[in-house]
Amino acid sequence: MTRKLILLFIIAIICFVGCQKPSQTQPIHLEELTIAEIHKAYKNGTYNSEALVTAFLKNINSLDSKINALTTINNDAIIQAKALDKEYKKTGVLRPLHGIPIIVKDNINTIDLPTTAGSFALKDFIPTENAFVIKKLIDAGAIILAKSNMAEWAFSAMHTESSTGGTTHNPYNLNHVPAGSSGGTAAAIASNIGIVGLGTDTGNSIRGPSSHCSLVGFRTTLGLISREGIAPLFLRNDVVGPMCRTVEDATRVMQIMVGYDTDDPITKNSEGKTPNSYTQFLDENGLVGSRIGVLRELSDNNIDTDIKDLFEKALLDLNVLGAEIIDPVVVPDFSSLAQNQWCAKFREDIETYLATYVKRDTMKTLEDIIRVGTTSKFSNSRLNQYTTADGRWGNSDAECSDAYHDERRVAFREAIENVMDSLKLDAIVYPTWNNKPARIDNFEEEYKGDNNQIIAPHTGQPAFTVPMGMSPGNLPVGIQFLGRMYDEPTLIKLAYSYEQGTKHRAVPPKTY
Repeated sequence: MTRKLILLFIIAIICFVGCQKPSQTQPIHLEELTIAEIHKAYKNGTYNSEALVTAFLKNINSLDSKINALTTINNDAIIQAKALDKEYKKTGVLRPLHGIPIIVKDNINTIDLPTTAGSFALKDFIPTENAFVIKKLIDAGAIILAKSNMAEWAFSAMHTESSTGGTTHNPYNLNHVPAGSSGGTAAAIASNIGIVGLGTDTGNSIRGPSSHCSLVGFRTTLGLISREGIAPLFLRNDVVGPMCRTVEDATRVMQIMVGYDTDDPITKNSEGKTPNSYTQFLDENGLVGSRIGVLRELSDNNIDTDIKDLFEKALLDLNVLGAEIIDPVVVPDFSSLAQNQWCAKFREDIETYLATYVKRDTMKTLEDIIRVGTTSKFSNSRLNQYTTADGRWGNSDAECSDAYHDERRVAFREAIENVMDSLKLDAIVYPTWNNKPARIDNFEEEYKGDNNQIIAPHTGQPAFTVPMGMSPGNLPVGIQFLGRMYDEPTLIKLAYSYEQGTKHRAVPPKTY
């Protein structure tokens, strides 16, 4: 029996045996549901959490067979929903994410659910502890509905293929990639299989898939959210963040996740820099009086003509919505500062993860991972590359460190923020990708680079992507807002105002 058939069989058993008939009698309209709408329904008694989870499980059964977004269903989801319903009936109080089904990327530790990072090496690894952010989300009332497929070990920005999950398809056009590495989360949330999703982003992996699937994706400031309990690619660059259909939902999820974690020392930098509420910045008029810079060095670099047209229209829309557009913005020595920023830290980081969480004598080293093997040629090439790669890539002897101490990273950030300060900019914008999603069968040949890996992963700055429209072939496109360190409030205002003023979020076609 194939993995997909087993998955569907489990869902059927959960729906048939694991629950009593939900209290509501009318079908729940799942398409484009938001957290606020769900909580309103809970308060009105329209339906409860058990009914919602049951409906989503049925939706998975009908939708995921073609996009292949999910790897594992949470057998206890309905049990957890019932408990939350009982709690609400007793207290009359809804937690911030009470009864909200979430999709979690398969490199984030979850109790009693496999965390494989898409690899055979971790195929049977079931964590005994939730990752720090998972604990916070569950405490807020969220229900893990399922784990999502990913590019194996998060190696690929281009596509989402793993040994444990196979290949994920873009729901807007099944012949095309959803980008990587959080493509499973993106495809699932875009297809209304869950309400909100989690991805991780080393260079592209939240924002690229979000852009390719008409979603909002938040890469937050390095240091704002803990990465504890997450299989790393390069921890010095990694963040975890929300992938949602709306800016409001992404903000609600992010707000729960922020905070200092002693097991992730970089989060110490966030102390005193986080407001009590981020949702207060959801302002439809947030663009009024703002100053937005256009970084033509990115936006005009080998750009597809259709995406260029959408970007130029977006600039006009930003202006109509109240922003003053400063075009172009020039960062002195931008191209040279962007060079030699990556450091090969996979061996060090993944071996630390194996020792801390997996704790198996037979799975301690990168060589152990290679010995177990992979079905992905792309993953195999990366694994072997990292057996010898060490230190900074390129011709620089600068020490590899975090975004607060690495001299090249600090210099790059200061150059950008100095220009922002001198021009009094609230944010810088550019297309999230300058080219359309590639075809799955030609993902390497048709990949022409992306704008995500150039700035934020190195400087540590926050960068949010929001739907910017659709290109020919029914392929989504995103616009990215880059801000100052810890200035998520401003990015929320700008992104929300643009989203509400343009309404570019699109639903995948029913035909898939």
